[in-house]
Amino acid sequence: MSGLASAEHAGIVAVVVSYQSGSTIDTCLTRLRAASGVDQIRVVDNGSTDATLAIVQRHASLDPRLHFIANPDNPGFAVACNQGARDADAPWIAFVNPDCLVEADTLSRLRAHAGALDVDALLGTDLAGEDGARDPAARRRDPDFAAMLRHASARDLSVPRDPAQTLQRVDAISGAMMLLPRRLFERIDGFDTGYRLHAEDLDLCRRAREAGAVVAVANDIVVAHARGVSSRSRPVFVEWHKHRGLWRYFRRFEAPRRAWPVRAAVWAMVWLRFPVAALRAAARTAG
Repeated sequence: MSGLASAEHAGIVAVVVSYQSGSTIDTCLTRLRAASGVDQIRVVDNGSTDATLAIVQRHASLDPRLHFIANPDNPGFAVACNQGARDADAPWIAFVNPDCLVEADTLSRLRAHAGALDVDALLGTDLAGEDGARDPAARRRDPDFAAMLRHASARDLSVPRDPAQTLQRVDAISGAMMLLPRRLFERIDGFDTGYRLHAEDLDLCRRAREAGAVVAVANDIVVAHARGVSSRSRPVFVEWHKHRGLWRYFRRFEAPRRAWPVRAAVWAMVWLRFPVAALRAAARTAG
């Protein structure tokens, strides 16, 4: 059986990590339950106190494919992703944010793209916001923190969409929507649980590439993404862990080859920026 044919007959588990996701989780799960190729659905909730739990429980009562894991606290996105993936046994794993709304053929088409390649792949899709604008996080390059010290423009990690390529290879895709074979997930030991929020997808993509996998975006598949729904209630908390994640990523991948003055300068760049970013995030939420 060819790689493509094999992929078309291999089941997918959709893993959704929720937190205060009551405004979108109903539509997200309704669409996942109707999506082709989805054999299993795992929802891992990180301590929601809104309507999320009741909505997920209702879906679970209607669909035996859906299993629900309720964490009593919030151990972080990476921990919850690994919980959901390892609670299932489907050969393909799709991580889908609760604010992502897939079409009926989104995951099966993405799986077919992956199966047509000669190597393991970690694939994402184009992402469009509620206003139709493309999400720049869908296509990114690896951070270069030393370059960020020299040029502020280096902080923009986005890569332009290349319409000539159906599968556009990039350094990193967004954790909001990604699909990979279980064998690759296990080979790289899943998400690094040292990250709480943000940068764990950059880390996963980099380790996947280092393991010989292709990381790419399917430019012919667009998913609606209402960004930041789960993070709006705790903007300062989110900014703290975003900066903590960036510092962890730097220490893991770049710090070993940088002299101590550069390491000190990157530390200052990351952590002196945090209070400003936190105040801006809080102001946006209040507004």
